[in-house]
Amino acid sequence: MPAATAQHIGKPGDPCVMVIFGASGDLTRRKLIPALYNLAKLQLLSREFAVVGVARQPMSTEDFRRRISDDVSKFALVDPDLWEWFVRRMHYIAGSFDDNNLYPQLKDALEKVDKDHSTHGNYLFYLATAPEYFGVIVDNLAEVGLMTEQNRQWRRVVIEKPFGHDLESARALNAKLLKVAEERQIYRIDHYLGKETVQNILAFRFANGIFEPIWNRRYIDHVQISVAETVGVEKRGGYYDQTGALRDMVPNHMSLTSMEPPISFQADAVRDEQAKILHAIQPFSAEEVLLRTVRGQYGEGMVEGQRVPAYRAEEGVPPDSRTETFVAMKLLIDNWRWADVPFYLRTGKRMPARNTHIVIQFRRAPFVLFRDTPVENLMPNQLVLHIQPEEGISLRFAAKVPGPVMRLGGVDMNFEYADYFGQQPSTGYERLLHDCMIGDATLFQRADMVEAGWCVVSPVLDVWKALPPRN
Repeated sequence: MPAATAQHIGKPGDPCVMVIFGASGDLTRRKLIPALYNLAKLQLLSREFAVVGVARQPMSTEDFRRRISDDVSKFALVDPDLWEWFVRRMHYIAGSFDDNNLYPQLKDALEKVDKDHSTHGNYLFYLATAPEYFGVIVDNLAEVGLMTEQNRQWRRVVIEKPFGHDLESARALNAKLLKVAEERQIYRIDHYLGKETVQNILAFRFANGIFEPIWNRRYIDHVQISVAETVGVEKRGGYYDQTGALRDMVPNHMSLTSMEPPISFQADAVRDEQAKILHAIQPFSAEEVLLRTVRGQYGEGMVEGQRVPAYRAEEGVPPDSRTETFVAMKLLIDNWRWADVPFYLRTGKRMPARNTHIVIQFRRAPFVLFRDTPVENLMPNQLVLHIQPEEGISLRFAAKVPGPVMRLGGVDMNFEYADYFGQQPSTGYERLLHDCMIGDATLFQRADMVEAGWCVVSPVLDVWKALPPRN
């Protein structure tokens, strides 16, 4: 049944120029440009807006526009008039990110684009690049004055995961960023947090009086958070082999699921509570790493009817690689609400099905009432937050099966966003890019959150590295 009222449309983003470093890459054409177009379609993109793409590949602005148009036509149907308006706001500069001469050229180009499109001097720098360029780019932007805010103009930098390679490198990256920008100017993005169901966790918990009173160790047996992908590393084997599954698993979903109620929905109020949870995660000893973590690599096999190679046979992957493509772990939170409630996190590539979800499993009801009936056991209640491929929420509970004897069956109550509210085409980036443009950092990680997450992950990596290799 459709919603009784039309979906509320928020205010458009601020006028700005979005500068995309790595504009010739996959992320730009498959995610960022479609997300910006969807924002324009939803009237959430300012009419005073432009894009400047920056990449090594030599091409003109017209070539860039033509290439983007060709790419988008493969993934989506577009409105010709709206697309024409949108694509005329795209510009391109070729250059190497580590070339100091690029940045004065970029500054001159931005001044012209700002004047042509009336973007009020606001610049959003999106670093869709390899992590080793993050520091180089922000240093050079600062050197030519592009990070300086004045006359109510803003400057913001967006960086993609991973935020460092380990705790030490994460601290070094944060120090480098904070040397040239304030924390409020830095947006560390995780596209999963752009999913409606993830954003809905806080509303679901705190806007419904029936759930928050039972959201604790007394009623919840355990929590499962799963991120499963059917794809392998594709053509990114060399890059992935330096990262692995665990480094991509810093527990953001876990902090939203388990945090205390914030004093408001202001960005730092929410992130303060998330940081407390990350700091409260019980650290691993070397022995506990062996007992509470599992890792693996995918082998050769069939996925969705197609023969796929083993991880070590992928392009760019060393034949003796020890990098994990699957990881599962048991985490514990040392606070009053969650004492002794295990959180099971798992993620992997080349899994049988693409599925991301959060399962809240409640404790079983006492069996005593049913001991003189044919009922053999009571199934636990489950609340499942489905994040992808379909977004929604389901609740499983027991009900009596019709008939003369007492028998119980499991019943699911299902809610899907697409069925009730209708569903706009989404990349998961629309909400996050819009938040960057209006200055709302609620769904983005702060420096202390990044470092607290690495404090959980780094001891595991250290133990794994010390173990002898296995075939």
